[in-house]
Amino acid sequence: MSYIDVTGKTAEAAVEKALEQLGMERDDVTVEILEMPKTGFLGLGGSPAKVRVSYGPEESEVIPAESARQEPAAKKEQPPKEKKPRRAAPPAENTPAPAAEELPLCEDDNARRITAFLEGLLTHLESQSQVKVYEVEKGRYRVILEGAKMGQLIGRRGETLDAIQQLTNYAVNSGSEKRIRVQVDAENYRKKREQSLESLAAKTAEKAVRYRRSVTLEPMNAYERHVIHTALQETANINTYSIGTEPNRRVVVAYEK
Repeated sequence: MSYIDVTGKTAEAAVEKALEQLGMERDDVTVEILEMPKTGFLGLGGSPAKVRVSYGPEESEVIPAESARQEPAAKKEQPPKEKKPRRAAPPAENTPAPAAEELPLCEDDNARRITAFLEGLLTHLESQSQVKVYEVEKGRYRVILEGAKMGQLIGRRGETLDAIQQLTNYAVNSGSEKRIRVQVDAENYRKKREQSLESLAAKTAEKAVRYRRSVTLEPMNAYERHVIHTALQETANINTYSIGTEPNRRVVVAYEK
């Protein structure tokens, strides 16, 4: 197997640069993240990411070094599996919520605290976006950011939006006895991302079955991994589990006879 090492502002940017250099598609290679980018406030600044893009006859096969020559049935040597969830809910901050137009605007104390924090943060980011807060259920809120240039607040693969969400949850729960959960969204990004992951899951499972080998996806957060597991939980000859540690934990889509 051949490979090239490439750097970029983000891991995804480095992968795209490598694919352009190789003249290949994403499904034709395997990506290993060597160094995550060191970011500043909300992902801005810092050192670039470094990835290794491998290609060749074995590009999609992922086998732990210690079990590389063992039969697939030797499951005891596989990494500890993260069981595919059947009905368990994903992290509440990222759980898909009803459409905003189906909910009334919320103006309780929690909503006012959420709005005050986000308006201050957006001012710091020189954004004039509007903040709309909805209560999905008791103790769980959904925030919609509206305005121009929303792509800057979403960021590549939602990284900036996730950072805003994490900061918001931390800020509104700091010093509070009763925890609330806040999901921050813009331009319906969460739903679009979920649909994209479901499409990726189906395509990856098809590839795993075609070549009868395991395929490892790029690092994902807990909610994104949950989407992959759920999308493939009933797929014949396919099992999924997660390997690695945060923030580089990945889903393995494994072929099983």
